[in-house]
Amino acid sequence: MIWNALKRIDRNYLIFLLATGFIGIGQSVDGATLTNYLKDNLGMMILQRSALEIPRELPGMLVVIVIGLLSFLGDVRISVIANILAAVGMFSLGIIPPEYRYVIMVIFVYSMGMHIYMPLANSIGMSFASAQDMGRKLGRMNAVNTVALVLSSAILWVLFKYVHIGFTTSFTIGAVAFLLAALCLLFVKPTQTVRQSKRFIYKKEYRLYYWLCILFGARKQIFITFGPWVLVEVFHQHVATMTMLFFIVSTTGIFVKPWIGHMIDTLGEKIILSGEAVAFFFVCLGYAFATDLFRPELALGVICTCYVLDQSMSSVSMARATYMKKLALVPEDVSPSLSMGTSLDHIVTMVLPVIGGLVWYNNGANGYKYVFIGGAVIAILNFISTQFINLERKNCVPVASSSAPAK
Repeated sequence: MIWNALKRIDRNYLIFLLATGFIGIGQSVDGATLTNYLKDNLGMMILQRSALEIPRELPGMLVVIVIGLLSFLGDVRISVIANILAAVGMFSLGIIPPEYRYVIMVIFVYSMGMHIYMPLANSIGMSFASAQDMGRKLGRMNAVNTVALVLSSAILWVLFKYVHIGFTTSFTIGAVAFLLAALCLLFVKPTQTVRQSKRFIYKKEYRLYYWLCILFGARKQIFITFGPWVLVEVFHQHVATMTMLFFIVSTTGIFVKPWIGHMIDTLGEKIILSGEAVAFFFVCLGYAFATDLFRPELALGVICTCYVLDQSMSSVSMARATYMKKLALVPEDVSPSLSMGTSLDHIVTMVLPVIGGLVWYNNGANGYKYVFIGGAVIAILNFISTQFINLERKNCVPVASSSAPAK
């Protein structure tokens, strides 16, 4: 039955899903171990950790330029290069001396690969979909990624807790996974569906999309930088605990991501993005006030629950991608506009961690609470902004897509 179902799936899409699975393995290594690696292996403090976000997020700001310069290769071939860069960077993390300058360099390389791939994944994924099932296609893509996250997180937890592997081994596993993803993408037929006439696009009709990307950059960076750091620094959680939390997030995502994709197609982007903003508001309040309202053990449980909820909501980014797809005036605007959105959101992600780190440091042990109160304010701005989403306008024409992947 499974074999018959697989045979009905387009070959290129199937290979793309396999690559997505390998990428999920690499991402599980990042999500489950990087925070503890920086804290336990390098002994970083909050200011060092927040400052590291500048080289970590700089590739995101540059991605529109990099993808523009490589646009002659097409989305799929650029994705191959991206995953090779991610593999080199992640492997290097496990073998470099524990010095800050080396960490900056390899984090930049790894992050460049990951950030190049981010907008391309949605662009390639949507190229397999019609205008009516883009959310479902992206949901399936994310579900495959999540299944890989679940399995690899479970294996990593066993390896860390019982085999007592080191960071070098875990980063090597992740690097091999990224290389296998690159190998799979080499076999995706690079059929050109939309020829790019422009490398860089900025149009006034897309201003709301750009603004939502900027707010998303602020929203996500609070939790990328400070969410897990609260667990490690304030609640003293070890790598096995963080791996287990990542496993829970991934398991939840198997069901949540396809459901979100279905809800995007059913309810529309406005409702989904508004709901995310409301949920993020309460998650930030949970982080900020859990220790004031509950005893330490229960407060830890609240923080862990908020961590899982926030990570589970990350797949709502699909709604921004489908919104851009429907908003596009012409089909060739989609891929470069997604890249532009990624670059714009990373302008914020480079600055916000440094500000948040200073706020935390200058307010002592409770400084992180002020960071998450700021996150609640961002959630309010995000909710207000989503109310301006309107795909009924004449210049917002849903863009049908070929069943063949983008080049």
